Amino acid sequence: MCANLGKYIYLTPQKLGGGTHAVDLNGHRTLAWIAYWNYGDTCPISHHLAAFPADSGDPYKGFEFVNSTQGGDNILMYGIPTKIKERGLLDKYGQGNHIYRVGYSGETGQMELLEDIAETTGIGLGVHTTIFPDGEGFACADGQKDIAAFFSRARGHEKTKALMAFRADWIANSQWLGETWTKGGTIRLTRLSPSLELGKYDYEGTKGNKLNYEMAPMAELLVERGQIPGDSPRTLTGLDNVTHDPRGPWSAMCLRMCGGVIILDRSNWQPVCFLNATDRGEDNIPVKKVSSMPDTWEVKLPAVKNPVHEAGFNPSGRDFVICNNLRDNSVAHFDVANADPRQWKRRGFIRSADWKGEFPAPFHLCFSVDGSKLFLSVLRPKPAMSDVAVIDTRTWKIIKTFRNVGPDCETAHVTYDGKYVLQIFSGFQRLPAGVFVFTQDTLEPVGYAPNFGGHHDCVVVPSKVEELKYSRCCTV
Repeated sequence: MCANLGKYIYLTPQKLGGGTHAVDLNGHRTLAWIAYWNYGDTCPISHHLAAFPADSGDPYKGFEFVNSTQGGDNILMYGIPTKIKERGLLDKYGQGNHIYRVGYSGETGQMELLEDIAETTGIGLGVHTTIFPDGEGFACADGQKDIAAFFSRARGHEKTKALMAFRADWIANSQWLGETWTKGGTIRLTRLSPSLELGKYDYEGTKGNKLNYEMAPMAELLVERGQIPGDSPRTLTGLDNVTHDPRGPWSAMCLRMCGGVIILDRSNWQPVCFLNATDRGEDNIPVKKVSSMPDTWEVKLPAVKNPVHEAGFNPSGRDFVICNNLRDNSVAHFDVANADPRQWKRRGFIRSADWKGEFPAPFHLCFSVDGSKLFLSVLRPKPAMSDVAVIDTRTWKIIKTFRNVGPDCETAHVTYDGKYVLQIFSGFQRLPAGVFVFTQDTLEPVGYAPNFGGHHDCVVVPSKVEELKYSRCCTV
């Protein structure tokens, strides 16, 4: 058991456990929890989450967070001998893709479901959520639908508004599935509009899914091999997450299958450029507008060497990194100090002699509070234990690796005082789960803390807007 880690609230979704709970790190007791089953969701796969800064400045008095959930056939991909589909629990109320907004009250000591944002806006997404750097909105994306959306921040019983939504589609050069991405093609980004008849968007539940279930970590090649069924796998870009530059209006929309990110200007909702994370081709590629009504842009890629996944900005604002996977396990480093994203340049790659073949692979990431270190979870296949690699951001070299941390290391988070790094491991939902803790500066292991329910993500609840740059805002 770890020692007390400070007065912080550690928020973690249970994924197949169907809810989320908050742990008081100053004593390691569960502060509060919520189960979405209780609200009529028959298959609540509590996936990713992000917390808004506490309006009072003290999360113990109260805070709000957003939590994406999956459903539908996603429950069937874990090899569980379940009869949930035969019993009708994946129908209307189990399709998932909810975005729940939840509030914690220090006065009552409990969590309350405040809003299903998917129902309010008509946009149902089930993967990464990230708060805007000013704390007044958030983004959510879903690689099954290839949709990323941006929302206002609501408080209490207010209703969330959809600010903008985009869909990305891939138009392949080759007619053969196995060459759909490697032989190049065109990314087509389309601005989505609400339905006039509904008065909101029409993407709730499984509506718009290209795949029947998500690409699990390092599963991109399964799409090429025809092993993930769905209505439109050949048009897949894998628009899975959005991260935000802490300095201003830039957001990076990550397209896993296309090997890079589209940089978006949130001040005018215009895409600016495409950053190519692979070591083949140009590093910064133009985006061209090709039509209006709906607004549509294209990016031409002569080839896609390998998929990418998680990404993020250094809190200093000077660096951006993207994890390459499967065909070339590495981490691309971009210099993003220039005020114009079209001038952002790829400076090199983090590589390890261990990262050979499809596994082990760099996965989730976060930075130290001072930006001097990058922490990478390094995934090994089930049931093997994953690692954590520490990179010096002055040299971009690995300076330490924690071996055999736990099965399925996912996201990591730092405490805002810069003392500790919290590395969650989910146990592939059914194996051992917990939190590995080490010191941020001296890189000494502190120990393990329990965490119940096969967690897939984590966030330390911020007490002020300035802490968002170290939170689930700039990195996933």
